[in-house]
Amino acid sequence: MSRLAQIFLTAALMMALALTAPRGMAQGLSALARLDTGDSRIADRGRGVDVVLALSQGVPWRVFSLTDPTRIVMDFQEVDWGDLTAESLLDPGQVTEIRFGTYRPGWSRLVMTLADPMEVDTATMRIDDTTGEATLTARLTPTTVEAFAASAGAPRDPQWDLPEPALVAPAVDKDDVITVVIDPGHGGIDPGAVRGDLVEKTLMLDLARAVQEAMIRQGGTRVILTRDEDTFVPLERRVSIAHEARADVFISLHADVLPYGNARGATIYTLAKTASDEASAKLAERHDRDDLLSGVDLTGKDDVVAGVLLDLARQETAPRTTALSKALKTAIGAAEVPLNSRPHRAADFSVLKAADIPSVLIEVGYLSSDRDRKNLSDPAFIDRIARALRAGIAAWQADDAARRPLVRQ
Repeated sequence: MSRLAQIFLTAALMMALALTAPRGMAQGLSALARLDTGDSRIADRGRGVDVVLALSQGVPWRVFSLTDPTRIVMDFQEVDWGDLTAESLLDPGQVTEIRFGTYRPGWSRLVMTLADPMEVDTATMRIDDTTGEATLTARLTPTTVEAFAASAGAPRDPQWDLPEPALVAPAVDKDDVITVVIDPGHGGIDPGAVRGDLVEKTLMLDLARAVQEAMIRQGGTRVILTRDEDTFVPLERRVSIAHEARADVFISLHADVLPYGNARGATIYTLAKTASDEASAKLAERHDRDDLLSGVDLTGKDDVVAGVLLDLARQETAPRTTALSKALKTAIGAAEVPLNSRPHRAADFSVLKAADIPSVLIEVGYLSSDRDRKNLSDPAFIDRIARALRAGIAAWQADDAARRPLVRQ
């Protein structure tokens, strides 16, 4: 049995004891463990890293490693991170970056990105018999690339893991009701862009809800959000949600930061193997990187969007996607929402790879732009974007229905 497997088993046994603790101790427990930021730290110790997390109570937990990039992942059921910041917890060194937050409803995750491979030498959770307070301590020590790779991978457990992406048959002809899947970018452990008090994941969830409400009020529309709360949804899962819903349209909403240039204004992206420009290529790379850094395990997974049949399907879908992007651009401009100087761009975004569903990614603005930040913090502006997207989708739907008899059957 590997060291990580032994630690995982020990964690399970420890929590079994904790959950059968004396009645007096259990009465003090709440549904959510709170992190004591003052007594928690991730400290570089030269030849190793010490992790100390002080919790208000014991909770089920596990730890495992992932590759590409090299990461150590800790899952909990469930932790309130409070006012924790990466800067207050991390002593930079062998751990180069941390992310923490909600991973799925009822579950929390902490991800440590490593400069070099390290193994979990020890990991224990000790629970105070009197107060019920818990302290998780772990020691990370250097290891070889080969040893790290051999032990990497998340233990498969349906109680912990996100649902597997499903491959669903392409949508069939329906009645006049259009199904629209709105994808609020990022979420949970992945905040997206942050500038001051503005956080991309929160802004885009607010916008997605506004779009959903506007479209439902219009009637004749079924609207599904890939997330309706602050939870993490992997990119491939977002695509499978659209397939499961038999979506007619998929729209992913973002408000990123571009550290170079003066990008501002709404930009509509469609899928292309070769990006239309360097900035678009870097943006697509960052989206995929954010997904990985949030603890996604791609070990042993096939590329579900590869293959000749899917390429053929995209040949049918591409013209409809182009028409969708043009309709949205026209509606956004008509609503006096500022457009980018090049409002239509293309890149290899993983979230746009549903071969049979017209899909676009919209940067409704950039948090690196002073003007866009001001607009995105204005509820009236958010409402204007929502109504513009509703109008664009309606115009595309009418045009698409008129063109449908011309599509090769």
